[in-house]
Amino acid sequence: MKSRSERVSAISPRIGQVFEALNRDLKLVFLSNMVGAFGDGLYAYVLPIYMRDALGANSVDIGFLYAILTLTAALTPIPGGILADRYDRKKVMILSWILWLPAPLLFSLATHWSMLFPAMIFYGCFFSGPSTTAYVASSARKDRMNLTFTIISSSWWVGYIFSPTIGGYLATIIGMRTVFYIAAMFYLTATTILVFIRSQKATRDERLDVKGYKKAPNRRDIIAWAAFFASIMFLNVLMRPFIPTFLEDVYRFDTFLIGILGSLTFAGSALLGVVIGRVGDKFGNRVAVVICLALTSVSLISLQLTSSFLLLVPVLFMIGATYTPWPLMNATISSLSPEKLRGRWVALSQTASMSAAFVAPYIGGSLYAVSPNFPFMTTIVGCVILLGLVLVIRKWQQSRVRIHT
Repeated sequence: MKSRSERVSAISPRIGQVFEALNRDLKLVFLSNMVGAFGDGLYAYVLPIYMRDALGANSVDIGFLYAILTLTAALTPIPGGILADRYDRKKVMILSWILWLPAPLLFSLATHWSMLFPAMIFYGCFFSGPSTTAYVASSARKDRMNLTFTIISSSWWVGYIFSPTIGGYLATIIGMRTVFYIAAMFYLTATTILVFIRSQKATRDERLDVKGYKKAPNRRDIIAWAAFFASIMFLNVLMRPFIPTFLEDVYRFDTFLIGILGSLTFAGSALLGVVIGRVGDKFGNRVAVVICLALTSVSLISLQLTSSFLLLVPVLFMIGATYTPWPLMNATISSLSPEKLRGRWVALSQTASMSAAFVAPYIGGSLYAVSPNFPFMTTIVGCVILLGLVLVIRKWQQSRVRIHT
């Protein structure tokens, strides 16, 4: 019988053990993501506030702009998956960073929110999603798939930990336009780091034919999981852009304090993501998903119950779990898909999630215009429904197994 400390240590990996799951190339991918995320975090978290206060956008306008971003993100994974199956995945990943470079520059040039459409299109380019997922899946140890994906995903959140605070502070002393220029330099550095990873091309057996979808042995399970994760994405994107504006409008926090809370959210994403990924490898993806949904519900309820900065510290940390379903989806779909079908199924699942989230920010903005609490309440109700669905299906499957045995 294992002691409680032994059981906890089995789930909570030490730093050295965590990075043992990554080979040289994945460590460089981790570093590239972390550097690029640091630059992105300088402005991403406070961008909705900048849109409203500096460029005159209201909550519906902000929702519409993020819907444009999400639509672009929904349209780019499948072309990205095709490129990943035909060409060097490394080059596709570099291309995606290059397409991101104009975004902060265009943000800096805008004088009205209506000028942000090109910036949001570049910002939403997601060609690298399937290629990065395929690259990671081909390089990862099969017994550490969830952990590897959550580690790579956590590289983004590690980069975001301090940058919202720094970006919020810099915005108050040198202005947001200069912050955008600094962010572009970090994007360029992240792009350069990827030059040093090894090339990876799909083998002839991995290249997919048109009938590939119908040949997947786990086709129904893949579709069901893709639809489930798409529902989670919809609920998270519906409320996420309005957390900073909620903190400013309802609790009267300034940009600097909002940036600190944003850093805490990304710290939660990094730390909780790795722990939840380890749980997924040990106990199954259903348990990991249940934890994510439970943390989302509890944290969003708590967000609306207190305006104390100190009490909001653990709350915003827990909200970081809302970013974990994405790597869990990539790990789940990659594990269920045959090797030769992986790129296309991953692209489809990512497209499904982004498509489901397309109208979410606009709906969230409309709800926020009625009451700042409504987007969060909607996500809470949705998460509870999905949580109940997971538990009911699991219980039903267990009862079927008992009947057949």
